[in-house]
Amino acid sequence: MVAVPETRSDVDDEYDGPDERGRFGDFGGRYVPEGLMAALAQVDIAHRHAWADPEFQHELDLLLRERMGRPTLLHPAPRLASTLGIAGAEVYLKREDMAHTGSHKINNALGQGLLAVRMGKTRIVAETGAGQHGVAVATVCAMLGLSCVIYMGTEDMARQHGNVVRMRLLGADVRPVRSGDRRLKAAVSEAVRDWVAHTDSTHFLFGTVTGPAPYPRMVRDHQSRIGSEARAQVLAAAGRLPDYVLACVGGGSNAVGMFHPFIGDPDVRLIGVEAGGRGLGTGAHAATLSAGSPGELDGSFSYVLQDPDGQITRTHSIAAGLDYPGVGPELSYLKDVGRIEHTTATDAQALRGLRTLCRTEGIITALESAHAVGALLDLAERGAIRENAVILVCLSGRGDKDLAIAADLLDIDSDPRLTR
Repeated sequence: MVAVPETRSDVDDEYDGPDERGRFGDFGGRYVPEGLMAALAQVDIAHRHAWADPEFQHELDLLLRERMGRPTLLHPAPRLASTLGIAGAEVYLKREDMAHTGSHKINNALGQGLLAVRMGKTRIVAETGAGQHGVAVATVCAMLGLSCVIYMGTEDMARQHGNVVRMRLLGADVRPVRSGDRRLKAAVSEAVRDWVAHTDSTHFLFGTVTGPAPYPRMVRDHQSRIGSEARAQVLAAAGRLPDYVLACVGGGSNAVGMFHPFIGDPDVRLIGVEAGGRGLGTGAHAATLSAGSPGELDGSFSYVLQDPDGQITRTHSIAAGLDYPGVGPELSYLKDVGRIEHTTATDAQALRGLRTLCRTEGIITALESAHAVGALLDLAERGAIRENAVILVCLSGRGDKDLAIAADLLDIDSDPRLTR
């Protein structure tokens, strides 16, 4: 377990990032073949123009409200708070699991889908790990009449079969990736190869805040409504800003989305929770901020998990959406300047978080989000949460996709009480 430091940041209150080169400090940029530079520049210009266009914003807001269920609920969690054993603590859960398709991924998928239409593209290509991004993309493509191709590693297809069925039912062409790690990293590589060959007709709808510019900023822009909504909701519910904000971190889209509107509030501690897997000492984890070093991955310079020769290392997590050896450049920058903190939750701690949330609040959350809950329980036990704290946790997705994994690891099916 990585100790959460008592840090405070001197990030400027007007920080927005990135700069004109697509960099957050030393991180970010475009490390891609020359053949993709023009396509990335086109996406960058189109997003900047769309983001500044009131008509685009109106259409996006309308669809998010009427089709996707925004704003999502802020859920007071008094029974979860009582398990922390901290006097006066209040816990609030930002319920992205209640958005249409079951996760925060729909925010970015819809925004980029509308952008693709605006750019005159007729075909979407995307990657997915846990399948939630793929389901969101397939949903948006069905809504907007776009052709849809989703690349997914065969290992992830096996453990997230339900989402594969959903994507195909929605009309997506789900293509298995058998190369590399057969997980998210390999799926990203195959999607990019497809995009390179079809840039005239195709938009690459990337699902997280990694990758070459402008994707880290563009995805952040679409996901920051999570934190904007939550900030206003917590102020209304608790009468003040939270003391702690927690979110799980894989590539980092839900974390950046939750954290970004709080960056200018230095008394709000922002804690990213990574997949500790079987423990940092085992090497079987996906804790990039905690154990990684700066390097290049998937077209961007950020913290990555790599060996001494600079080769990307294999990762492990029970949560497919966290099983990735990199993290977004904005989170890398915010780590280095001390504005965000990081800790880990092991597989066992995530399962504890899942079980605790189920039995205190009646919420079956995704294994990704369960890492944040598990880390909160651990931080409370270690005395790292102060009394009377207001705590905000992002639940990035619902847990139906993980029921088979949870049933096996928690030995639920063998419980004789369930067969009576």
